[in-house]
Amino acid sequence: MGPGTLEEILKDFVFPTDPNLLVGLETRDDAGVYKINDEIAIIQTLDFFTPMVDDPFIFGQIAATNAINDIYAMGGKPLLAMNIVCFPDCGDLGLLKQILAGGLDKIKEADAFLIGGHTVDDNEPKYGLAVCGIIHPDKIISNSGAQKDDILLLTKPLGNGVISTGIKADLASDDAYSEATRWMSILNKDACSVMQKIGVHGATDVTGFGFLGHLFELAVASDVSVEVVADQVPFMTGTLEYAQMGLIPGGAYKNRDYLNGKVQFFPDVKQEIRDVLFSPETAGGILMSVDQDKLPQITDSLQQEGCFFSIVGRVLRKGFQPIRVINSDRG
Repeated sequence: MGPGTLEEILKDFVFPTDPNLLVGLETRDDAGVYKINDEIAIIQTLDFFTPMVDDPFIFGQIAATNAINDIYAMGGKPLLAMNIVCFPDCGDLGLLKQILAGGLDKIKEADAFLIGGHTVDDNEPKYGLAVCGIIHPDKIISNSGAQKDDILLLTKPLGNGVISTGIKADLASDDAYSEATRWMSILNKDACSVMQKIGVHGATDVTGFGFLGHLFELAVASDVSVEVVADQVPFMTGTLEYAQMGLIPGGAYKNRDYLNGKVQFFPDVKQEIRDVLFSPETAGGILMSVDQDKLPQITDSLQQEGCFFSIVGRVLRKGFQPIRVINSDRG
């Protein structure tokens, strides 16, 4: 579903409110948060999708990682998970077993517990998780906290949407396939630990609405203007080459249309980079908005944890204006 569709469907709905509902629909955050008491709040999310790779075990890992990472993006600890499965009754149950095994592998890695799930007969296989996590109510990391002069950090390179399109077209190299599946299978557990240890103003993970879509949500929720330095954004092996070939997922165009008028590209930003910045990602990295005074601590801690990171932009001022996308020689 496109990023603008949900707002259109829900615009006339009136939702119950509660002072303990700390994060709801308003900011389009990565998950919802409800306060249980002064020490514990629960984080709730779910995500599932169709396979983007042929290997069922790797698909299970990726789908589970994508869902669990929503908890990490809020600064929380995953606790309970439930499988969401769509699979044909006449399908090969051995494949389904491998999908579920891949998902369980990541649930265990997250130190969470699988407690059940639900299966529906569907000719098109789909898999994912509903995940419940916990966090201290005072330590929630939302997408609404970015502040003027913050530095924007990204903890995974972009490009798995484009590479997945290349995989489906039988055009992706073995190296590109291996790199993309490796990144999509990495939990954001260590990056989350760094955020909680050092502290950040705001964060979101980069998934279906693409880098610019999720950055837009962060900027609007925080009411700030942001700038992206395009030639500092990291990309996976083969991404820009495949984008030049036109291997752009359909979701990129939906994201671009939704963000029409909300992003300002400087003329020297190449078209293939623009396309990838709009392109959907799966189990992407965390996009952090970091106090510039804490930047050395954050980067040192990320390095110590073995986390990839790249400085990709900054928060310019209070008050939302269209996202500026420039190259570094214009900085």
